[in-house]
Formats: sequence, structure tokens, C-alpha cells
Amino acid sequence: MTADVRIARISETPLALQEHLDAVEDRSAGAVTTFVGRVRDHDPDAAGEVVALEYTSHPDAEQILRRIASDAAGSTGAIVAVSHRIGRLGVGDAAVLIVVGSSHRATAFDVCRDIIETIKTQLPVWKRQVEADGTTEWKGLGG
Repeated sequence: MTADVRIARISETPLALQEHLDAVEDRSAGAVTTFVGRVRDHDPDAAGEVVALEYTSHPDAEQILRRIASDAAGSTGAIVAVSHRIGRLGVGDAAVLIVVGSSHRATAFDVCRDIIETIKTQLPVWKRQVEADGTTEWKGLGG
């Protein structure tokens, strides 16, 4: 089996969970896992309250995201829909959506976790953290 990546997108517009759920809809999928990475109001490195994250990406980021999803799914038969948002996001906004459909739950969970962990270390997306007092800090891969 080859990997079935139905969405792999870098987006400047808000991410839609239902679109990703619909993309992995398949009669073979007995399990569907979701991961929603959201902007939170704090960070261990922040001195104060976090009010926004500003994401930017390398021009090849979408191609790399597709490879990450494909590698994670491998020959498992899993179906993947994954997106990462760029631009300014406020607290509560979805920055990453991953939906994985698979015949069995263990595979769906494993593929989903592998994708997010690899995104954090390999996807060329950077974020600038904005605190309530206007303080900003850039974070790179793995941030």
C-alpha cells in the first residue's frame, strides 16, 4: 500500500476541522484520530501572557508537509489530512490540524503522533510569539 495523503496544506486562512474529517472519510476507516494544535495564552519561555503567534513558512513547506505525512503513513493504509496555518493567530486559533483515518485505532494514533512530532522538528515554519506587553520572540524549528 502507498500512503494516502488527501490534504497537506500550508494555509493563510482559518483551518476547518470538518473539511479534514471529510477528506479522510472512507469505508475502510474504522478509526479516525484528530489533533488540533491551538495557540495558548502562555509559554514556559514567556515572561508574561501570550496574546498571539505569528507564523511564517519557507516556500517549500507544503511539499515538506506532504512528505512528512506520507512518511508517517507509510504502508499502513492510513489516510491523512494535515494543515498548518501561517500568519497572525490569536489565542484559541488552530495552528495545526491533523486527521488520520485507519482500519485500527493504534495505527491512527501512531500516525497522527508521528506527524505532529515530525512537524515540530522538520517543517520549516517559524513563529514569533507576542506577549501582552508587546514583547516578541522568534522561535524556529522545534519551538
